Parts: sequence; structure tokens; C-alpha cells
Amino acid sequence: MERLQKVIARAGIASRRKSEELIKEGKVKVNGKIVTELGIKVTQSDRVEVNGIQIEKEEPVYFLLYKPRGVISSVSDDKGRKVVTDFFPYIQERIFPVGRLDYDTSGLLVLTNDGEFANLLMHPSNQIDKVYVAKTKGIPSKENLKKLERGIHLEDGKTAPAKVKLLSADKQKQTSIIEITIHEGRNRQVRRMFEAIGHDVLKLKRERYSFLTLNGLSAGEARQLTHHEVKLLRGLSLESTKKNS
Repeated sequence: MERLQKVIARAGIASRRKSEELIKEGKVKVNGKIVTELGIKVTQSDRVEVNGIQIEKEEPVYFLLYKPRGVISSVSDDKGRKVVTDFFPYIQERIFPVGRLDYDTSGLLVLTNDGEFANLLMHPSNQIDKVYVAKTKGIPSKENLKKLERGIHLEDGKTAPAKVKLLSADKQKQTSIIEITIHEGRNRQVRRMFEAIGHDVLKLKRERYSFLTLNGLSAGEARQLTHHEVKLLRGLSLESTKKNS
């Protein structure tokens, strides 16, 4: 048996706190009866409705995908392009990506059907490290790399401080390989940060998400997260959220 608000949050309807509000407001029914008590627990066989719509209860599953370039971080695409869930043809659960990687960006992506877990990882106050390796046009100066480290002004505000490391530079081809660690998740953030210092990103890959890596995987391959990894990610996210709330 699980607490009702946890079941609603896991279904991706709302955060656990918002789920509690929905219960108190009388917007939740269990087996056809309105429930306003927060302590109630339900089983897999109980029918739960939120605002008149029955929620589907599935056992939570968690995956790590090595997303290739040229794939949409979504469950569907109206243009018929390949999406990340296409790599899970035998998974019956309705999984979705936690956050996103751009169409032309490859690397580590977490997928799950656990809405509460996804909301926790994507919470704005969450400071989980995301490590990218970028191939850039040109060789940035030390001063420009320092700008990235301090935070740089973009059209949607200044970025948080980042860790930046020049891995290699090809003076003949005028390209660089740079590792950058951020914890924000803005749209096209890494590419826009490099554009802001005058160096377009030619290739981008997310190599690490917190302690998770791509070790043992090739592009297009996935593996299930272990119970320990899920527990650890949840704990790190809760700790980070509390620290920054």
C-alpha cells in the first residue's frame, strides 16, 4: 500500500505537495468516493481519479539511455523523426525523458514513468552536476573560459558558475575540446554559453549526470538503473532541494 499523494505524484499529475492540495480540495476520488484525508493509503487495485480522470498506476521503472545525435528528446514527434522512446520497443510502461538533450546533442539521458522522481530531478533548486564535452570552432582564450566559469549573461539571465576545462586544442584545424560542468537545465544552454564568447559548438555530448556515466554503452543502447542508483539520485536531489529552498 502507498500513500495517495505519492501515487498521484508518481503518475506525473502534480508534485507531492500539489497532490496533497488536490486531495484537501476534494478533487480526488478513490473507488468513486471523494477523499480529503492525507493519510489514506491505496493499493494497485484501487481506482484513483483526479478531477474526474482516472490515473494509470504502473510499477516505476528507470532507465539510462545513450542518446545518439539526430533524435528528439520526446515520446512522439509530429514530423515523424526518431524519438528517445523508440529505443525501448519492448517496454510496456509509459516512460518519458527526464529533461531533454537537443536534437544534435548526444549523451546520457534518464527515462522513467515515475513523475515524482522526474519532478525531483528537474526541480529548479536542484544542483545536480551535468558534465558535457564540447567540440568548438576556434580556441577560446583563458579569459573567455573564465567568463564561462563565473557565469555569463544570456537572453534569459545570467548562468550559474560552471566548471570549465580545456582538454585539447588543434591549432591547425582551429578547434577545441572542452569539458564543462553545469547544474542548470536551460534550453540549448551550453551551446548558447559558447556562442556568447564567440565560439560555436560543432559537437556536444553529455558524458555524466551526477554519478551516472555512459560506461559500457554505445550510442542507442540503454540499461536499467539499479535500485541503489535510484535511491542515491533521489537522496541527492532531496538534499540539494532542501539546501537551496
